[in-house]
Amino acid sequence: MLKAKDIMTKEVITVRKDTPIFEALELLAKNDITGIPVVEDDMTLVGILTEKDVLRLFYAHEDQKNETVSSFMTQPAVHFDENETLPDVCDCLMNYFLRRVPVTSNGKVVGIISRTDIIEYILRQWQGNTVPAAGASK
Repeated sequence: MLKAKDIMTKEVITVRKDTPIFEALELLAKNDITGIPVVEDDMTLVGILTEKDVLRLFYAHEDQKNETVSSFMTQPAVHFDENETLPDVCDCLMNYFLRRVPVTSNGKVVGIISRTDIIEYILRQWQGNTVPAAGASK
């Protein structure tokens, strides 16, 4: 069975809770991503910062512009263990308003899976004319 670790992006851009919010915004924009896992120094997942979380900056007062990621992040973050099945991850992304989910091993971020990652997997399978049904063996 295909697992989260089989298609996750392993090079994950992360931030810490004390990262200035505008620095995090720059990371989102510069890297063309929709969310960033928030981690401790040892990569333990503590939350996620998404585009949706930071939209309220549009209405921010001057004093809020010096805030950190901790004031905006969603916690706890929905995440999956690296050994979770890909159909479980896909179901989550289809049924909730999530665009990406961190992938963890023992609570530490080891990757991230986005809707785009799953779409690219589907395309690779389709181009090889072997689109497996959900839950099918690898």
